[in-house]
Amino acid sequence: MSDDFMLDTDDLQRRMDGAMGALKTEFASLRTGRASASMLEPVMVDAYGSRTPVNQIGTVNVPEPRMVTLNVWDKALVGPAEKAIRESGLGINPQLNGTIIMLPIPELNEERRRELGKVAGQYAESARVSVRNIRRDGMETLKKAKNDGLSEDEHKIWSDEVQDMTDKAIAAIDAALTTKQEEIMQV
Repeated sequence: MSDDFMLDTDDLQRRMDGAMGALKTEFASLRTGRASASMLEPVMVDAYGSRTPVNQIGTVNVPEPRMVTLNVWDKALVGPAEKAIRESGLGINPQLNGTIIMLPIPELNEERRRELGKVAGQYAESARVSVRNIRRDGMETLKKAKNDGLSEDEHKIWSDEVQDMTDKAIAAIDAALTTKQEEIMQV
């Protein structure tokens, strides 16, 4: 088996890149004192019997630098959308105006900046866990191959490659976290 065994490193890399992409999306949702339509992307609303992204139940606009509005298309979803935004951890207090939910972005004080830094850290840890789970999947595949006749040397080479991919992905996550935390703490 050792002659024809090929670990699908492209799949592992694609999955690790996906974890990094998800982290970047979550980081984009963390506000730094400026309004951004992307800050609502991770908010999920209980709509029509399933969890639906908030941008699929209404139109998200940024009419001014410190205001985001959500024009909800279905009147029945205004309450669930407001609740989802309030409970999302964004630190924004929604205000209703008919089917429009207004989200005034307050100035960030030092305490709120620290809180956002902690949230960024939680997002990064979640991405690290994802990468480690992908590493574990790769190692389990190698273990099965070893039991099926993969040589010790081949096993070591593939294990080192999977570990190298993991180390690079974790380093990229740490770098992104450091950058985001610096951005959050800037006044």
